[in-house]
Amino acid sequence: MELDLTPKLAKKVYGGDGGAYYAWCPNELPMLREGNIGASKLVLEKNGFAMPRYSDSAKVAYVLQGSGVAGIVLPEKEEKVLAIKKGDSIALPFGVTTWYYNKEDTELAILFLGDTSKAHKAGSFTDFSLTGPTGIFTGFSTEFVCRAWDLDETTVKALVGSQTANGIVKLAPGFKMPEPKKEHYNGMALNCEEAPLDVDIKGGGKVVLLNTKNLPLVGEVGLGADLVRLNGGAMCSPGMSCDSALQVTYIVRGSGRVQVVGIDGKRVLETTVKAGNLFIVPRFFVVSKISDADGLDWFSIITTPNPIFTHLAGRTSVWKALSPQVLQASFNVPEDVEKKFSSMRKAEEIFFPPPN
Repeated sequence: MELDLTPKLAKKVYGGDGGAYYAWCPNELPMLREGNIGASKLVLEKNGFAMPRYSDSAKVAYVLQGSGVAGIVLPEKEEKVLAIKKGDSIALPFGVTTWYYNKEDTELAILFLGDTSKAHKAGSFTDFSLTGPTGIFTGFSTEFVCRAWDLDETTVKALVGSQTANGIVKLAPGFKMPEPKKEHYNGMALNCEEAPLDVDIKGGGKVVLLNTKNLPLVGEVGLGADLVRLNGGAMCSPGMSCDSALQVTYIVRGSGRVQVVGIDGKRVLETTVKAGNLFIVPRFFVVSKISDADGLDWFSIITTPNPIFTHLAGRTSVWKALSPQVLQASFNVPEDVEKKFSSMRKAEEIFFPPPN
């Protein structure tokens, strides 16, 4: 079966004045279903409020744009209210209830990537709203709700039936929402644009890894992540995940060219990517990117909390570790060709600046 790895844009699922919820469909991006990966995006306008909900999947959230407030309730824990902004990554384990609010003029956009191996539908998130017309209590009889909340019937009907919006509403200006607390941010989120760099190559690019070392909660999510910022005209070395993990990539900013090579040395993807595109690299397939003049930033999740990558060019590549005789015999080339091959890229690691 031919793999369709073509990058796709998200499509609107629902929304209104307060904002909208978008998702990538596994029917259009089959690798979502194949890899048991879900992907969606929440965009809130000023005073937009995404009402409390929980999901059937563990996720990593990444703030693409703007700033706002996130409410997070871990199972049997107190509510944590976080101030969030562009670059923040948040680990959302199973059973967590979340809400989001934007009080600023700039749109608040949040990307969600997660594991759907235990979800109702492979390749899709199923969210369960606590309120509104699709809220979980609308399905129970008035008697059951009265008993559960110890309330009279009139009050229950008001609580269950007053909210007519689905998922997202626009609150009145001046409505007082909970104030975030600085201590709630620690251990729940990490700003990838401000965190110490794991890789910084002059003229090439920068990387921040999200793993159990800097955000232990990702261990419960079962996913690792990274933010890569490739300089204009630079190249990201051909590389692969060598621990059987899938790599799910969202283009945050800029544009560039991507090639993916799979089984039997077949090029399975050659395309141009731009902001908003999502694509998936299958297990053990090799991917490389070259950015356009304005650079290329992407946020990826990897389906293991502490991923291991192997690069096939640069100082740390497997070629540099192999014996000269093995290279000469494998390529079936004269010694001088092997020496020229081995002598190049001795200083650079995973990013290569544009040629002079």
